[in-house]
Amino acid sequence: MFAEFGYGVLLVTFLVALYSVIAAAYGAVKKSASMVESARRAMFLTFPLISIGAASLIYLLVNNHFEVSFVYEVTSLSMPTYLKVTAWWGGQAGSLVFWSFLLSGFASAVTLRKWDRDIEFLPWVVVVCGITLAFFLGLVVFFENPFTRFWLVGGNVESHMFAPLNATIFTPEDGQGLNPLLRHPGMIIHPPMLYLGFVSFVIPYAFAIAALVTGRTDDRWIRLTRRWSLWAWLFLSFGLVLGGRWAYDVLGWGGYWGWDPVEIAAFMPWLTGTAFLHSVMIQEKRGLLKHWNMILVILTYSLVIFGTFLTRSGVLSSVHAFAESAIGPLFFVFIGVTFATSIALIIWRWPQLSGETEMKSMLSREALFLLNNLLFMSILVVCFWGVIFPLVSELFTGQKVTVGPAFYESATGPLFAALLFLMGVAPLSAWGHSTIQTLGRSIWKSSLAALIVTLILLAVYTNNIYALLGFFLVSFVLFVTFQEFWRGARARQKTQDEGFFTALARLMGRNRRRYGGYIIHISIAVMAIGILGIELFQTETQGTLAQGEELNISGYTVQYRELASWGDQGKGVNYTRAVVDIFKNGIYLGELNPRIDYYAEAEQNMTIPGNRSTLRDDLYILLVDWQPVSSGGATFKIYVNPLVNWMWIGSLLFIAGIIFAAWPDREPVEESLQKKVTQRTSQTSAAD
Repeated sequence: MFAEFGYGVLLVTFLVALYSVIAAAYGAVKKSASMVESARRAMFLTFPLISIGAASLIYLLVNNHFEVSFVYEVTSLSMPTYLKVTAWWGGQAGSLVFWSFLLSGFASAVTLRKWDRDIEFLPWVVVVCGITLAFFLGLVVFFENPFTRFWLVGGNVESHMFAPLNATIFTPEDGQGLNPLLRHPGMIIHPPMLYLGFVSFVIPYAFAIAALVTGRTDDRWIRLTRRWSLWAWLFLSFGLVLGGRWAYDVLGWGGYWGWDPVEIAAFMPWLTGTAFLHSVMIQEKRGLLKHWNMILVILTYSLVIFGTFLTRSGVLSSVHAFAESAIGPLFFVFIGVTFATSIALIIWRWPQLSGETEMKSMLSREALFLLNNLLFMSILVVCFWGVIFPLVSELFTGQKVTVGPAFYESATGPLFAALLFLMGVAPLSAWGHSTIQTLGRSIWKSSLAALIVTLILLAVYTNNIYALLGFFLVSFVLFVTFQEFWRGARARQKTQDEGFFTALARLMGRNRRRYGGYIIHISIAVMAIGILGIELFQTETQGTLAQGEELNISGYTVQYRELASWGDQGKGVNYTRAVVDIFKNGIYLGELNPRIDYYAEAEQNMTIPGNRSTLRDDLYILLVDWQPVSSGGATFKIYVNPLVNWMWIGSLLFIAGIIFAAWPDREPVEESLQKKVTQRTSQTSAAD
């Protein structure tokens, strides 16, 4: 019953979404306010409808309805309840429902805002959101239905939504369960954050298309979607960080980023979204780059759909990707149609998107922001080419050739270094015009301080030229940014007669976007410390040890003590755990317990590292293989990852900076009233 009901609700939601598109377009063309309002209400109705459908699916997942094929594929009796709920987005069909659920929620929320000043945008925002929602719901209803059930037909088990003739329902005793790599608490938050980031970017795109269609090409659409863009960027950034931490804890490769195709698919819209957030400030401040901002938001939307396509088409092999599916070509067609339509609209409105002023100085802040954008686009080109190269090679040679981390690191490393340098220089440049002399006077102190730090590191830490250059850039960004905090607070302190920290707090509170951006710059510099550490200084070793034997690496001594194996029949998992003692310079630091968990129902191992973390480095130990204690030893792979924890510290600071920048300002009601009272008092005094 729940399966038929859930499917029926999704079908109705699909039809309602289609109606909202048709009614909104008709209302806009015929200037019918009643039809536009009907479309708005239809869009709002999709959210409660799809919520009911999602609730039906969750009920089936949690209550072990293995006669439903999707439930059978992603859950099992051994899985805890929280993992059964997360299986909603852990499988192909369920993840499409989740994508649609989020988009419906965001689109419904947008329709609830006050549209008095922007009523011409409303129908076209509904059209864009409705088309996107109808596309994803159409995939669910017609191709990837999570409510199909198993039927016994002539002695064979088949999957159908409704009962074939002379068929009886078939219920397996247990399900296959999630991939063991997904049976992790990170499953609760990492995929939802990525989905939230992907879906949130649909809203700025919808407003951009509405601006193009209506010809309202000022910066109003940017102001309306500023916080949508920031929150989308927050969600996507948080999802990428969580994915890195999850990989570090579970995948057992000794790192957090492997340049996997699906990792890159999530990274590419982050690149264009980041460029967009920088670029829109130029349009708001100087009336420039209107064409560029439209292109960036269209690229971001297209890359969101492209990333979703890559994970669901089966064209690329990845630990993150779903199985091969027939919906890949549909995604490809949808991306092509929406991208071509968007570009056609830009070409149509090209003359109206001309800049209000001209860029007169190559060292002005807007020029440096544009250079920043071009660097982000260069990284995007590298990533995009690396992702599609296997497809291109297969098309022309018949063999799928992939590119590895070495390609991405060598191609993007100089670009990331240039971005770091610009993060230090751009805040010190002026809008409109800057010169080498003015910039030189602003940066010499920070440059000197960064040089001193670099020389100290040369003396006490490393002589690696790439590391020293990286640490110089990191120090430069930190000193410049702290200098900006200091200068702003000191200026306010003098004019307002406040204490330094009071002045700083009030200055930041009144300029959230600017100082939130500075916090983000600091966080990226801190993250860069961790990236430099693990990329340039990581060491590793591997060896098979008998009990009592040792391996030495980077000053650490790892001594194998014992091994134990046991099973948990309720969870269907066999555990094998080693105990190793850790020493450094002869001092005992404690024990670590690397282990391997074998999931019998999936016939798959999951490697859990033993990890000792400090600000200086991580000792990261993997149990690779073992023999019975009586006949052999255990094989360990050991990494020392210097400075890697600065990556996670910087990540937390990064999230805090985005939240600070995106947090709504208090409505200045009291200030406005006070100003009015003051003005009236002044006018009365003048009249007297």
